Amino acid sequence: MSHDNLLDQALVRLDEAAAHLSIDPDVIEKLKYARETAKARLMIRMDDGSRKSFIAWRCRYDDTRGPTKGGIRFHPDSDVFEVETLAFWMTFKCAVMNLPYGGGKGAVRVDPRKLSKAELERLSRAYMQAFARVIGPNRDIPAPDVYTNAMIMGWMADEYAQIVGQTEPAVITGKPIALGGSLGRDDATARGGYYLVRHLAADLGLGQGARVAVQGFGNAGQHIATLLAADGHKIVAVSDSSGAIKCENGLNLQKLFAAKANGQSVSSTAGQDGHEVMSADDLVGVACDILAPSALENMIHEGNAAQVKAKIVLELANGPVTSEADAILEKNGIVVLPDILANAGGVTVSYFEWVQNRQGFYWTLDEIHDRLKTIVEREGRAIWNISREKNASMRTAAYVHALGRLAEAIEAHGTQSFFTS
Repeated sequence: MSHDNLLDQALVRLDEAAAHLSIDPDVIEKLKYARETAKARLMIRMDDGSRKSFIAWRCRYDDTRGPTKGGIRFHPDSDVFEVETLAFWMTFKCAVMNLPYGGGKGAVRVDPRKLSKAELERLSRAYMQAFARVIGPNRDIPAPDVYTNAMIMGWMADEYAQIVGQTEPAVITGKPIALGGSLGRDDATARGGYYLVRHLAADLGLGQGARVAVQGFGNAGQHIATLLAADGHKIVAVSDSSGAIKCENGLNLQKLFAAKANGQSVSSTAGQDGHEVMSADDLVGVACDILAPSALENMIHEGNAAQVKAKIVLELANGPVTSEADAILEKNGIVVLPDILANAGGVTVSYFEWVQNRQGFYWTLDEIHDRLKTIVEREGRAIWNISREKNASMRTAAYVHALGRLAEAIEAHGTQSFFTS
């Protein structure tokens, strides 16, 4: 998959938001380009004794509001365009939630499923060795992303400690609890989206027993299904990278979780409890109230956006809807709860972990949930009000909200008008 125009698409959102604000051109100039993108070749010893290399990147997009923050993904299709776009989105996501961070992102072009556990550890440590000069608790703080997890973050944090000669738990978030991780981090991405939907339910016309379709049944997909089902909503369809399954009366989530835990596709549950196989490509067109794309970028595009029947699209993945698809969904009256708001629970709880690491005092799970809920509801309500006030989509409203904060910080350093007055 090519990502060479992904950042150009993302910058369209910047221009749309700027049209609603009176901001200095210096702001746009600063946000059009990444501040720093580093590339490295990671060379590791494989289990068979051979050596193999993997291309890796780390991007610090903008640090005006604080150290950069963003995940590291291991994926065979990753490239520099994807990394810089994800870092751009993170810049706005942190501003949306009013976190004292800028945006960053990292990736290794690798299929981790083809590596042994020992090879995966060597690759993870090699990443930190390559980028230790870029990363730091006051400069750039990574976290898990696609195909990375708490254990990988623990390996990276340990490698950083060995490089700098002292334990620095705040250098990375999403770590195991025993290594300074935060309670509530496992379901934070989905929980933030869940709190948002629940808070705006009346405004969105969403009643009890809503039908939900989840595209991508990994961490975020499984947790949003669990949370919404616990509220009485029906999960009528889900998909993963190998297949899809549907049931009008609601899927048996325990059967789906068991299949995933055994390394099987959700489609392996076909024939059980009314589960029926369907094409993964057809999931976007399932009759439902909420469609939650929870996989990768560009999953809803110009070619399939017209098939969407949901009232609400809850973007738990980063960039799952293209700008062309956005226009089609808006024309059809479908509300998109954008990624920089809907999936920002992950970075918010990562921020909580960083704060706890720095102060050496840890919060209870209830405290984590309460703090996350407060922030999601506050920023979600503000963006909803901007959307109504400016007669704009929720995505444009979210970018307006974030850009206002970024502009204030950038302009505080002085702009052309200041230096020529």
